[in-house]
Amino acid sequence: MQNPYTEIFRAPGAKGFAASGFVARVPIAMAPIGIVAMLSQTHGEYWLAGAVSATFALTNAFLAPQISRLVDRLGQTRIVVPTTVISVLAFAILIAAANQDWPIWTLFVSALLAAAMPSIPAMVRARWTEIFRDRPELNTAFAFESAADELVYVAGASLSVGLSVALFPEAGMLASTLFLAFGSMAFIVQRSTEPRVRLAEHGSQGSAIRLRPVQIITFALIFIGATFATTEVTTVAITEELGQPGAASLVIGVYALGSFVVGIIIGALNLKMPLQRQLAIAIAIIALTTLPLLVADTVPALALAVFISGVAISPTFITAFGLIERHVPGAMLTEGVTWVMTGIGIGMALGSFAAGAVVDAFGAQNGFFVSVVAGAIALATVLIGQRSLATSDCDFAACEAGVVPAE
Repeated sequence: MQNPYTEIFRAPGAKGFAASGFVARVPIAMAPIGIVAMLSQTHGEYWLAGAVSATFALTNAFLAPQISRLVDRLGQTRIVVPTTVISVLAFAILIAAANQDWPIWTLFVSALLAAAMPSIPAMVRARWTEIFRDRPELNTAFAFESAADELVYVAGASLSVGLSVALFPEAGMLASTLFLAFGSMAFIVQRSTEPRVRLAEHGSQGSAIRLRPVQIITFALIFIGATFATTEVTTVAITEELGQPGAASLVIGVYALGSFVVGIIIGALNLKMPLQRQLAIAIAIIALTTLPLLVADTVPALALAVFISGVAISPTFITAFGLIERHVPGAMLTEGVTWVMTGIGIGMALGSFAAGAVVDAFGAQNGFFVSVVAGAIALATVLIGQRSLATSDCDFAACEAGVVPAE
């Protein structure tokens, strides 16, 4: 039996855009925590570090879909080049402002401008879709991208903090900026795999968020994102309470490992079950596996419970993006993917806040109740939306004709 991952990389140009896209997306994980690590050392105030980081993250969450919408209309090169230049220059100013102790307002303004950073993961998935549209290889490609996202989030945050602590405060942000600049440059020069700009067709006007399937998936993944952040925050709190704070990084790493391994396996399979049912099953597993977290009161038990709770994360992403590819017209695919990724980011921000508040008020172990509630809401959302998410065995053009905006 041939390795399906070997097969997808036989496509001309696939290795190049996948590799450069991986480098260019590393700042997604490095920048937010890198800002905190940098400013907490240069200014000694965590509230300021958190506020500047939140300014960048929330602004990027708002701008990214709008930028991706322009990408769909004008092409990747015409939009990625100017937005990346703006973001790189803004990050450079932010680093200089932190190092030279410039006025506080310069930190916030540069963070706002840096949020112009485009959604490289969405554009990489758009290239895979252009190559493998309506073919089973697309599922494998999406599985690879989900695994790459997992690796980026695990390694990127650790690298950013490690550089800042080991070298100098600005080291993490400097590395993140260089990854963005050179990765994006290498990605965009590969014009042969850039998706063609598709003319807007019936059902393709306006924003992708007006489409019911995009609304359902984005809303559900807001709460899935909340379970991620809650697990991380609560794990840190519990390990500190148990007197083993160093175990937090190991437990969180195990969380990502479970998702990474299962995602790779799922990508190698050609499952025949309808995607909307696969999504419902994956989210049901996430929801059910939040329950053992409530009784994990030792580090080994916590690590085991966290590992189990992470196994369905990549399958959730794979099927979610597969459904977006099926339901969103080609003329707005990049925007559709970006909305889903934005939902995950918003959920992580809200989950961190909610989990922190619950931990402070009711104790570390109770932080996992946020995961339980978030998982239940996500599951209810996809179950109620099964009819809207259903796909037929049609060609993509026919599927596009069946997409209608939400009322």
